[in-house]
Amino acid sequence: MEYLSTDKILVIDLNTTAIEEDELDDSLVEEKIGGVGITKYLYEKYQDDDPIVIGTGLLTGTTYPASASSQITAKSPVTGKLCHCPIIYKVGLEIKYSGFDYIVVKGRSDSPVYLWIHDGVADISDAADVWGKDVWESTDALRTFVGDDLLQTMMIGPAGENGSDYAQVCYNHWNSPDRFGFGKLFGAKNLKGFAFRGMGMIEVAEPEDYVERSLEILKEIKENDFLEKKGLAPMLTVLGEAGVEEWINPITHRNSADYFTPYATNTALFFDEDPELLKESEKDEPGILVSDIYALLSLKKLGLSADDAGRVLKASAKYGIDPFAVAKLSGKNTLEELTGAFDSLQGEVAIPGSGIFTPWCPTGPIFNDFDLSGDEEIMDWWERRQAVSMIFGIQPIFSLMCPELTEANMLELASMGTELELTQEVLDAVIENILG
Repeated sequence: MEYLSTDKILVIDLNTTAIEEDELDDSLVEEKIGGVGITKYLYEKYQDDDPIVIGTGLLTGTTYPASASSQITAKSPVTGKLCHCPIIYKVGLEIKYSGFDYIVVKGRSDSPVYLWIHDGVADISDAADVWGKDVWESTDALRTFVGDDLLQTMMIGPAGENGSDYAQVCYNHWNSPDRFGFGKLFGAKNLKGFAFRGMGMIEVAEPEDYVERSLEILKEIKENDFLEKKGLAPMLTVLGEAGVEEWINPITHRNSADYFTPYATNTALFFDEDPELLKESEKDEPGILVSDIYALLSLKKLGLSADDAGRVLKASAKYGIDPFAVAKLSGKNTLEELTGAFDSLQGEVAIPGSGIFTPWCPTGPIFNDFDLSGDEEIMDWWERRQAVSMIFGIQPIFSLMCPELTEANMLELASMGTELELTQEVLDAVIENILG
């Protein structure tokens, strides 16, 4: 496909080391649109090979507001279902910029490897030097090896290598929305992870009109009062959790947003450095970037100080384990006990609704009510909203805040950008297929 696309589907067989490229046909986009519409299709196509599928949204990396995300689609070893996990921070768009819309990984490598995806080239690389290292060490080692601090990674740590049900695929140095044990899948394939870098350009069929319409939507979004707020604490407050801001503010360094997302959904906590530091820290590891509001809240409810909660989150990110599971299932309530319980977690973490979308993302609207009422209506709306976000590549938490991000204008921009006829009827059919 010529527009909003790299026109490439990458298929990697870890068993044979074969690497193939397929074209992304217009007909597939016309039928499935993009994102999870196509990653589910690709999973089913290669289902006998137990694949892990990485996919970008149709609008990912463009000027459409909050077009920041990609996703992992795979069968969860925890739920046994085909599940979808957003790829956030700056990692999601780097996948498309590195030269591929979709990546299918099948088979199992005989020895540890990582996948180096850059500028339209894919390599299966020996991971012996990083296997056994934690997520932070692995990311730093690959950035040093490539000579690029902007390299974007998706890595597992010891939890994934050891086959923990609660192992996460982490993004750069940070925990991810993975509540599905996808880190365990990576480890089972001897796949340490991915490294992405690219300078790819995204062609748009009607670029001037596309940018102009995107900026009109952004202007409408900026009329929302909630954009005066920043970070995780105001989100938890509006969701009914008292005392979070007073608890976390003393160690809050800054708040940051994903690509082209008007609300800062990530909060950096400093506990090994002055949180008010303005210049670059001289410490290698001054704190942690947090996107998981429920992991943070669960640690608070255990009675931890914000400082100790941040240290648990940091240790979890390094080890590559779900910090929410640590807080909920360990039965511990001190920093030392929690970080010592990574290898002994037992139990289940509830997945809401049909169980295919991550409860890392609040299961309802934030800041705006979207005229919803009743638990059933809210859950139905949430699942549809998650599906739509992951079809088009929209930051999933921001999509819960912003009524101005509509299915109609996503379709409008997608059609404008591709010159394909993408209708509400098509979108409804794709969503129905995703939700099963």
